Amino acid sequence: MPSALESRLIDLESRLTHQEAMVDDLSDVIAAQDRTIARLVVQIRHLAGALRDVELGSIGSPADDKPPPHY
Repeated sequence: MPSALESRLIDLESRLTHQEAMVDDLSDVIAAQDRTIARLVVQIRHLAGALRDVELGSIGSPADDKPPPHY
Protein backbone atom coordinates (compact mmCIF):
# COMPACT_ATOMS: atom_id res chain seq x y z
CA MET A 1 0.00 0.00 0.00
CA PRO A 2 1.46 3.38 -0.98
CA SER A 3 2.29 5.85 1.72
CA ALA A 4 0.43 9.13 2.12
CA LEU A 5 3.29 10.97 0.44
CA GLU A 6 3.27 8.60 -2.51
CA SER A 7 -0.51 8.95 -2.83
CA ARG A 8 -0.22 12.73 -2.85
CA LEU A 9 2.52 12.56 -5.47
CA ILE A 10 0.45 10.26 -7.68
CA ASP A 11 -2.55 12.59 -7.29
CA LEU A 12 -0.45 15.64 -8.20
CA GLU A 13 1.01 13.89 -11.24
CA SER A 14 -2.47 12.91 -12.36
CA ARG A 15 -3.73 16.47 -11.97
CA LEU A 16 -0.74 17.82 -13.86
CA THR A 17 -1.39 15.42 -16.72
CA HIS A 18 -5.02 16.53 -16.94
CA GLN A 19 -4.04 20.20 -16.79
CA GLU A 20 -1.49 19.75 -19.56
CA ALA A 21 -4.13 18.09 -21.74
CA MET A 22 -6.56 20.91 -20.99
CA VAL A 23 -3.97 23.55 -21.87
CA ASP A 24 -3.32 21.79 -25.18
CA ASP A 25 -7.05 21.64 -25.92
CA LEU A 26 -7.51 25.31 -25.06
CA SER A 27 -4.55 26.22 -27.23
CA ASP A 28 -6.18 24.43 -30.16
CA VAL A 29 -9.45 26.28 -29.54
CA ILE A 30 -7.67 29.63 -29.41
CA ALA A 31 -5.82 28.89 -32.64
CA ALA A 32 -9.10 27.97 -34.36
CA GLN A 33 -10.75 31.14 -33.07
CA ASP A 34 -7.81 33.20 -34.32
CA ARG A 35 -8.24 31.74 -37.80
CA THR A 36 -11.98 32.42 -37.69
CA ILE A 37 -11.47 36.01 -36.55
CA ALA A 38 -8.91 36.62 -39.31
CA ARG A 39 -11.35 35.26 -41.91
CA LEU A 40 -14.19 37.40 -40.54
CA VAL A 41 -12.03 40.53 -40.59
CA VAL A 42 -11.31 39.95 -44.27
CA GLN A 43 -15.02 39.46 -44.96
CA ILE A 44 -15.95 42.63 -43.07
CA ARG A 45 -13.38 44.65 -45.00
CA HIS A 46 -14.73 43.27 -48.25
CA LEU A 47 -18.32 44.04 -47.27
CA ALA A 48 -17.39 47.54 -46.08
CA GLY A 49 -15.72 48.21 -49.43
CA ALA A 50 -18.72 46.88 -51.33
CA LEU A 51 -21.07 49.03 -49.24
CA ARG A 52 -18.90 52.07 -49.83
CA ASP A 53 -19.00 51.41 -53.59
CA VAL A 54 -22.78 51.10 -53.50
CA GLU A 55 -23.15 54.29 -51.48
CA LEU A 56 -20.85 56.23 -53.79
CA GLY A 57 -22.57 54.82 -56.86
CA SER A 58 -26.02 55.80 -55.64
CA ILE A 59 -25.07 59.40 -54.89
CA GLY A 60 -25.47 61.47 -58.01
CA SER A 61 -26.14 65.06 -58.84
CA PRO A 62 -29.73 66.33 -58.74
CA ALA A 63 -29.56 66.81 -62.52
CA ASP A 64 -29.14 63.07 -62.88
CA ASP A 65 -32.43 62.48 -61.07
CA LYS A 66 -35.18 62.13 -63.61
CA PRO A 67 -38.82 61.97 -62.70
CA PRO A 68 -40.45 58.57 -62.79
CA PRO A 69 -42.05 57.65 -66.13
CA HIS A 70 -45.61 58.18 -64.89
CA TYR A 71 -45.14 61.98 -64.54
